[in-house]
Amino acid sequence: MRDVDGLTIVRHPLVQHKLTILRNRNSSIQLFREVVRETATLLCYEVTRDLPTKLVRIETPVAVTESPEIAGKKLVFVPILRAGLAMAEGMLDLVPAARVAHMGLYRDPVSLEAVEYYFKAPEDIAQRLVIVVDPMLATGHSAIAAVDRLKQAGVTDMRFVCLLAARQGAEALRAAHPDVPIWAAAMDEALNDHGYIVPGLGDAGDRTFGTR
Repeated sequence: MRDVDGLTIVRHPLVQHKLTILRNRNSSIQLFREVVRETATLLCYEVTRDLPTKLVRIETPVAVTESPEIAGKKLVFVPILRAGLAMAEGMLDLVPAARVAHMGLYRDPVSLEAVEYYFKAPEDIAQRLVIVVDPMLATGHSAIAAVDRLKQAGVTDMRFVCLLAARQGAEALRAAHPDVPIWAAAMDEALNDHGYIVPGLGDAGDRTFGTR
């Protein structure tokens, strides 16, 4: 399978093991929710691998030393509602000081286009590294709409993280926003007539919130 330029597939064994649990239709709603959160924490580790650090002077129980801490303003996680919330929670487990913005989008069932219904972000979001999270990158419409909206708010440093990408969605997002890199646990090749990723893992929102 040829990867999409600008898309990083996180092939760590733990990530791939957890993705298998998420794909399994017999996984309970509770298990699915827990594993989404756990997988998002692991993906967060990868997407933040290159964060800048600075040395600070501290005192350990034994001696004074210099040790690195993350430099600059706090991150902003932007979950695309509702399904992105569980991923954001997992990332906050790793980076509890991060800020959170919320992007409300729904997919028109006929056109499959994304429609915005809510957006709330920190006033200084334009000065921060923004990580957009959504479990599925299928057609790419929601991801593109979210990035469009964030760029309108002045954001210039952005990354997109998903559990699973379809080739069509990844290529569409990269074509629309080549400056926004993507991280995913895997990429599937196809979409069905309803815009679902195949083989995929079903509707992540329904499986997370128990409406299936």
